[in-house]
Amino acid sequence: MIREATKKDQKEYDEVARHPLQSWQWGEFREKTGVEVSRLIQSDGKKIKEVYQITWHKVPRINRWIGYCPKSAIPDAEVLEAMIEKAKSKKAMLIKFEPNERAGDREQKRVASLGNQFDLVKGKPLFTRYSFQLDISKSEEELLKKMHPKTRYNLRLAEKRGVKVVEDDSEKDFEEYWRLTEETTKRQGFFAHTKKYHQQIWQTMVLSGTGHLFKAVFQDEVLTTWIVFELNGVWYYPYGASSHKHREVMASNLMMWEVIKFAKKQGGRMFDLWGSLGPEPKTSDPWYGFHRFKQGYGAELVEFVGSYDLVINRGEYQVYTLAEKLRWIWLKFIAKLRK
Repeated sequence: MIREATKKDQKEYDEVARHPLQSWQWGEFREKTGVEVSRLIQSDGKKIKEVYQITWHKVPRINRWIGYCPKSAIPDAEVLEAMIEKAKSKKAMLIKFEPNERAGDREQKRVASLGNQFDLVKGKPLFTRYSFQLDISKSEEELLKKMHPKTRYNLRLAEKRGVKVVEDDSEKDFEEYWRLTEETTKRQGFFAHTKKYHQQIWQTMVLSGTGHLFKAVFQDEVLTTWIVFELNGVWYYPYGASSHKHREVMASNLMMWEVIKFAKKQGGRMFDLWGSLGPEPKTSDPWYGFHRFKQGYGAELVEFVGSYDLVINRGEYQVYTLAEKLRWIWLKFIAKLRK
């Protein structure tokens, strides 16, 4: 049985959701940014089995849409049929899936079977295929022992230097978070959403209790700020920023350790570090530093099943994918000219 979720479903909906990007609060946040949201429930008539939250994004200049369903279960045929009907009513040309399920023989066979029944093809990923996941149900001693010696040394160094990590969800500390976010993106040349976007995340996720805002302070100066999410005993690290000052005190290393301990006290069982490079990362990759930082905590590198496009209109989909390829070629060409 597939049906649209209603507000009264929210509590049970979140208990079943597999990831913060499938949570009710994340859908509310996306609606605040002007994105349409659909929430489908698969149930046995009494109990919710799975939930599927889809955000709808308009393709510029044409009256067509793209659906995005990140970090759900792998949908079955019944769910896909319902999604196709929803997509047609939205004039969508495709729905992109990036399931929150590990890559294994059983999972790959399920996807292949769906590909035999529907126009389901591998798509361009929006979310990383790999992530580090740390079992935080273990004792602090066990967790410390699994860390890379350099990581363990760095967090002890930060403690000795007097770095303090504090949870503070206040508006004042959100402003500190945003200040360091701007500084970090400019320093490292990364793209960041607008202040309003991050402010709406803070208002919707953090103030509701689904997220937490942490800061690492040294000599009364905020050096590192993180926003972390929590859902059903799993903690996530999606957003972080840091100052270029006092990097020698290793504030970020202590931040990770203190957040892990905080999550343990809240009954957390796992910490998902929200994306990484693959098993053989290139040192030249701009994300290599983040990958190595996360790797130092002894987490397991996991691979998910990947990204797939459920094609609703084959002709429009082919035109769209060609246009996207040409757009990226042009953007890369422009970037080279600016160097």
